Amino acid sequence: MTISRLLADFVCSLEIEKVPADVLEKTRNCLLNGYGIGLGCQNTPYAPVARRAALAIEGERADGATLLGDGRKTTVAGASLANSALFHGRAQEDTCGAAHLGTILIPLLTALIETRRVPASRLLPSLIAGYEVGGLLESTYAGKTTPSGFRASPLYGAIAAAAAVGKAIGLNVEQLSAALANAASFTGGILQSFSDGTDEWRYQVGVAGQLGLVSAELAHAGSVSAPNAFEGRAGFIRTFARTEPDLKTLKAKLGSDWSIHRVTFKPYPVCAFNQTPVIAALALREKVGRRDIASVRVRMNPYETGYAGMDSKGPFNSISGTLMSIPFCIAGTLVHGDPTMKIMTTYDDAEVNALVARTELVPDDGVNKLCCIINVDLEDGTRIAQDQRMTVANYDYDRKAVSALIRRIGDESDLPAKAYEYLETFVESLPGADISLVLKSFAMVPKAVSPQSM
Repeated sequence: MTISRLLADFVCSLEIEKVPADVLEKTRNCLLNGYGIGLGCQNTPYAPVARRAALAIEGERADGATLLGDGRKTTVAGASLANSALFHGRAQEDTCGAAHLGTILIPLLTALIETRRVPASRLLPSLIAGYEVGGLLESTYAGKTTPSGFRASPLYGAIAAAAAVGKAIGLNVEQLSAALANAASFTGGILQSFSDGTDEWRYQVGVAGQLGLVSAELAHAGSVSAPNAFEGRAGFIRTFARTEPDLKTLKAKLGSDWSIHRVTFKPYPVCAFNQTPVIAALALREKVGRRDIASVRVRMNPYETGYAGMDSKGPFNSISGTLMSIPFCIAGTLVHGDPTMKIMTTYDDAEVNALVARTELVPDDGVNKLCCIINVDLEDGTRIAQDQRMTVANYDYDRKAVSALIRRIGDESDLPAKAYEYLETFVESLPGADISLVLKSFAMVPKAVSPQSM
């Protein structure tokens, strides 16, 4: 058996009635979080750029998929590009390891459902298929691909999207194997934009969705695709991960170690790896009070400190730089408290930048991922420490917590409560829900909202 066939067998056999209840509930939470975060991203500047590009390439289509928050319609591929950029606007989307699969899968599947190519009843199983295939590959290989400069979201997201679309449009096992093989051949995505503080990463997720769509449609049309696309000598695993394929390990995990349970939600609009440092810094801020800080020393896992942009001390001129920087996120939090979008987009704050310069980042193998140890030395010679130990469980919110999170974000943009009620009703009503509820929610965005300069 090949790896593409293994994955295809799993996806084709997925039946919502046989999915464990906790997996199904987590999928609903991911869906609500994805829509809710996207709704709160309307004043970010990335979706307008992606909309202009999508319309220039695909044109307007009266019977197409809606550019959420805009109202115009275009092709599924165009809507996927634009709406993924919207959902990624605050960098507060869900995270499966190092991959933001929700920003890829949810806009893509929504567009397919709206254009009546797929019934809403297939949304949950298709979403599960994408999270499981993408999450399995991310958990197995990201430890090797990320340090090499490949970004997990587009690298594994294109394959996840092919799985989700294949499930949604009803590909058979042979076709789905071909779709996954196609995606393995088309995928990629590098991390350099984080180091340079630029915006390519905002659009990578939409491009990954498009690649997944193309991969599935080519297979549906009869493409002949490499059966050894994953394990071959020049296949995905050896090329990107520089390691030997292990079919036995992948098979053992698939459908038993559910990837969706690794998905975490972000309380703050910063990189997933900076959520814990921010929480630790908030605790330290209470301890420090009004006393002057001489220096800050933070120890974190090398996988996180080595990620592109995490060690940056500026100068900063974009939120793409600040939200990735561990020193900036800690300094901004120590000085001002919760890292709001306003704080994250203020680049000339002399007090914050001075503290950034006095913050030392130390890679430490003894610190687990999602954890950090911060030592603050005060001008009076006192040292205050915060050992913040977190796990996936700390960021695994139930439906009530997700609702509270997305509504809190909506309050920043004065979004009406009714918009969130539509989303909550849609998610709760699945598999028999009406996609018009989602469209009504995004149509309630105030027209006066304009993108912030970031």
